Amino acid sequence: MLLTGSPRTSSAPPGRPSWHRLSLALLLVATAALYLVGLSASGYANSFYSAAAQAGGESWKAWFFGSLDAGSAITVDKPPAALWLMGLSVRIFGLSSWSIMVPEALLGVASVAVLYATVRRSLAGRADGSLAHTNLAHWAALGGAATLALTPAATLMFRFNNPDALLVFLEVAAAWFVVRATQTASRKHLALAGVMIGLGFLTKMLQAFLVLPAFVVAYAVAAPTTWKRKVVDLFAALGAMVASFGWYVALFELVPESWRPYMGGSQKNSLLELAFGYNGLGRITGEETGGLGNGGSSSGVGVLRIFQSVSGGMISWLVPAALVLGAFAWAVLGRRAWANVNPRTSPDGFNTTPATQASAGLVVWLGWLLVTAAVFSSMSGIYHDYYVVALAPGIAGAVAVGAAVLWQRRELLAARIGLALAVSATGVWAVRLLMRAGGAWTSFGGFIAVGVTVAALGLLFADLLPDEVARVSLVLAVVAALAGPTSYSINTAQTAHTGSIVTAGPVSGGMGGPPPGGAGGQAGGMGGLLGGATVSDELKALLTQDSDSYTWVAATTGAQNAASYQLATESPVIALGGFNGTDPAPTLAQFTAMVAAGQVHWFIGSGSTGMPGQASSGASDASEIAAWVAEDFTAQTVDGTTVYDLTAS
Repeated sequence: MLLTGSPRTSSAPPGRPSWHRLSLALLLVATAALYLVGLSASGYANSFYSAAAQAGGESWKAWFFGSLDAGSAITVDKPPAALWLMGLSVRIFGLSSWSIMVPEALLGVASVAVLYATVRRSLAGRADGSLAHTNLAHWAALGGAATLALTPAATLMFRFNNPDALLVFLEVAAAWFVVRATQTASRKHLALAGVMIGLGFLTKMLQAFLVLPAFVVAYAVAAPTTWKRKVVDLFAALGAMVASFGWYVALFELVPESWRPYMGGSQKNSLLELAFGYNGLGRITGEETGGLGNGGSSSGVGVLRIFQSVSGGMISWLVPAALVLGAFAWAVLGRRAWANVNPRTSPDGFNTTPATQASAGLVVWLGWLLVTAAVFSSMSGIYHDYYVVALAPGIAGAVAVGAAVLWQRRELLAARIGLALAVSATGVWAVRLLMRAGGAWTSFGGFIAVGVTVAALGLLFADLLPDEVARVSLVLAVVAALAGPTSYSINTAQTAHTGSIVTAGPVSGGMGGPPPGGAGGQAGGMGGLLGGATVSDELKALLTQDSDSYTWVAATTGAQNAASYQLATESPVIALGGFNGTDPAPTLAQFTAMVAAGQVHWFIGSGSTGMPGQASSGASDASEIAAWVAEDFTAQTVDGTTVYDLTAS
C-alpha cells in the first residue's frame, strides 16, 4: 500500500498513465494563462527593478552587479540574481513590460510544476507502483500544485517583477532535491539543494535560509543511512550552498570600490553589511539604519500577522487546513514511519518505506510553513504583505501530503475526523476573509459555507458511504476550499499593480504613489520614494537633449524617482541616496566632482528628500547635494517639476 508497503531499493518512481501527464499539462497551461494574460497592464510594475533590468540590458557591468543605472553609480538593495534573468530578457527582446515580467510568470509555472513533482515523489517515489497508489499520489500532487498556482500572493508575485518569484522557484527546487536525497541518502542531490539555497541568497539574502531547518531535519531523520554519513552529507550540502553564493560575495567585497557601483541599502558599501543589517537582523529587530520603518505593512507584529488584514487574504486561506491535515497525518503515520531507517528495527538494514517518505514530506512542508511564518510574525522592521508568498509552497505541500495520508487511511476514525475538521476550518476562515472584502464577496462566502458543510459530512462518514460518494465529497471539498483563493487570484490578475508596495485581492493596503516633483531640498510624502514620479512628455524631451554626451542625464533623490525618469528616457539617472535616499552614495564631494567633469546634466527636485520622521538615521548626503544644487544653480519648472541644469555656468 502507499503508506504501508514494503521497502524498495529502486529509486525510480512508478510509471504513470498518459492521462496523468495530460492533466498536469492542462494545469500548467491554465497556470500560464492566469500569470500571462494581460501581463503588460501593470506597465513596468516595480520601476525600481525594471530600471535595473533596463540598465543590465545596456551594460554588462551594471547587469553583473545589479546596478540601478547603466552608469553603475549604485545597485539595488538586493543581490542581483533576479535581475540577471530580467536583464538578459531585456537584452534579447528589448525593453518592454513583457520582456521584464515574462521571466517571472514562467518562474511561476515552473514552480507549480516542480511542486507537483516534489509532492508526487513524497507519496509515490518508492511506493509499490500499483495504479491505485500512483493515482492517489498524482491527484494529491496535482491538488498541491493547483493550491500554489491559485494562492493570491503567488498570482501577484508571478505577475510582478520583484525577486520573490525567483526565490520561490529556487526553494521549491531545493525541496525536490531534499526529498530525492532523503529516499536514497544521496549526497549529490542534497548538495544540489544547497546550491539552490545559495542561489536563493543571491536573490533575497537571508530569507532563503528560512527553509533550511525543515530541510535539515527531514534529511537527518529520514535518510536511510548512518548518522555519521548524514552529518558528512549535511556538511557537504553546506559547503555547496556557501560556494554557490560565496564566490559572488567574495568578488564584490574584494573588487576595489572604484571599479563597481555602490552597494545600495548599506551604509559602508558592503554586501555583507546589507545581508546581516538592513536585509537581515534589522528586519527582525527594527534597527535598520537608513530604513523607512514599517510603513508598508498593514498588520502588526504577532503570531496572527499572516491572518490579519491584507496578508490574510493573500495567503491564509488554507493555513488552517495545512495545520490540521499535517497534525492528523503525523498522528496516523505514527512511529512506524521511522522504523526502517533504523537498522536495529529493520532486518534489511537501512531502508525507507512509503510511510517514511510521506512523513519526511510533512517535515519539509510543515517545517517550511511554521518557521517562515514564525519569522514573519516576529519582524519588527520592514515587512510588506507580499512577503507571504514565501509561505505558499509550504502550505500547498502540507495540504497535499496531509490530505493524501488521511484519505488513504480513511478507514480510521482519526483520519476522517482530520479530513472533516480541515475542510470545516477552511470554510469558516474563507467566510471570514470574504466578509472582510464586503459586498458580493460576502454572498459568495455563503455558497462556500454550504459546500464545505456537505463535503465535511461526506468525509466524516466516508466509511459508511459508497466509494463513489466519498470521492465526490473529496472533490467537493477541494473545489470549496479553493473557491476563495481562486476568486481573489482572478481579481488580482485583472488588476494592474505598480510601485513598491502591492497587494493581492480586493482588500488593499500599503501606501505610495507618484507625487508632483518638488523643489530641491524640500521633503515630501512617502509616496515619492515608494511609488516613483510622473514624467511628462515635455520633461522627457528636456532630459533627453544631448543625452549621449553625459554619463547620467539626471540625478534625483531616491531610487523609485530615478527609476521613473530612467525608464521614461531610457538613459542613466543617478539615484541619490539609493532606495530610501539615505545611503551615503554619492557623497557631496563625489557628486560635485561628477558635475565638474560634465558627467551629469540635470538635477531633478524629487519632493521626497530626507523623509523626516520616517527614516531610521542613515546618511544625509542626498539632502546636502539637494541644498548645494539649490544654492549654486538656477531652478526652472517644467510641468510642475523643478529641475536644475548642472552644466550651466
